[in-house]
Order: sequence, then structure tokens, then C-alpha cells
Amino acid sequence: MRIRPISPDLLVTELAGRLADAAATVGPARLRVAVDGAPAAGPDELATTLIDPLRARGHPVLHVRASDFLRPASLRFELGRTNPDAYYEGWVDETGLRREVLDPAGPGGNGRLLPSLWDAAADRASRARYVDLPPGGVVLVSGTLLLGGGLPFDVTVHLELSAAALRRRTEPALEWTLPAFDRYAEEVVPASFADVVVRADDPRHPALVEPGAGG
Repeated sequence: MRIRPISPDLLVTELAGRLADAAATVGPARLRVAVDGAPAAGPDELATTLIDPLRARGHPVLHVRASDFLRPASLRFELGRTNPDAYYEGWVDETGLRREVLDPAGPGGNGRLLPSLWDAAADRASRARYVDLPPGGVVLVSGTLLLGGGLPFDVTVHLELSAAALRRRTEPALEWTLPAFDRYAEEVVPASFADVVVRADDPRHPALVEPGAGG
């Protein structure tokens, strides 16, 4: 593989171009994109920066945060509020995400998507309204631990952090999640199959991991 340093602005430009090209090939469907990474890597922030460049290329965009598709607190916290195994295995409502976003955006879907399902702060349904995403549109789903569970994404982007960077950049209140990301790296190995892998140890100096000789 080859590690290519890239500026944050150029990363957004290149990634938006790649996604726009992919969106142009999905026919009557919509492009379903995962932007995956630990909170310290900023997957929500990267997805947000892609919205305007994609729209400028003529593609309607809906940004969905996985944190708006969490399961109720009674289920998330059944084993305690800081249980890393529960965080890893069952915080995100993958069934709801598939039903309300990924399936209707995919082949044969009607394009009627729900931007959010659950208000975790209030611990109740978000009561969001459905949004119609036209054919050729892009739905960006950002969040953590999104890959390896069979969710039907068309393009996957993984923000990779070294173990040291993950620990250095994770805020103290979330340090209890670190064993979950250790499991993710060991059991799922998302960097081994994601369509785009970005090394994000230093947010000011990202690098693209590309196939090829060298490194």
C-alpha cells in the first residue's frame, strides 16, 4: 500500500469527487455512504464538509448521524452506562437505520428517508419528518462502529487512528469506550476492506491509504 499525505481541504475535494462519480452510476437509486470512525476521528465533521461540494456537483445530499439512531436508554444501559461491550454490540439501532434510511435509499427504494429516529438526550422518538431524496442523491451516514455488521452501504470511508492517537485524542468522558474500539480494530479490521481509508492521527495532516507499492 501507499500512504499519501493530503491536506484537509484537498481530502474533501477528492472524496467529494469520488462520491459524485459513484452517485452518477447508481441509476434510479441513491448512493449510500458510510463515514466511519471513532468520535476522536471526527466522522460527523467530515461528512458535514462533504455536503456543499456534493451539492455543487449536482447531487442532493442528506446527512444522517448514527447517533440519532441509538436504541432507547433502557436497552443501551442495561449493563450499565459505561459498558464497552454493550457500546460495541448494541447501542446503534441498526435495524431502524436500515429500515428508515438504507433500504429506502437503495435499489427499489422509494427515497423517503427519516433523518433521525431517536432523541437520545430526551430518550424518546425524535419525531422527525421524512425527507424525499431524489434519484442520484447521496445519503451520508456518519458515526462509529458502522462497518462489518452487514449494513448495505455502497461506499465506505473509514477514518483510522493508531492506538496511541485514539487514546490521546479521546476525551476523558469517553475513555471507557476504548476497549470497544480495540475490539473493532481486532475483530472487524475496517481498514482492511473500506473503500477509502484515511489515516487521521493528526487532523491537520491526514493521509490517504492507497493500493500499490511503497508505504
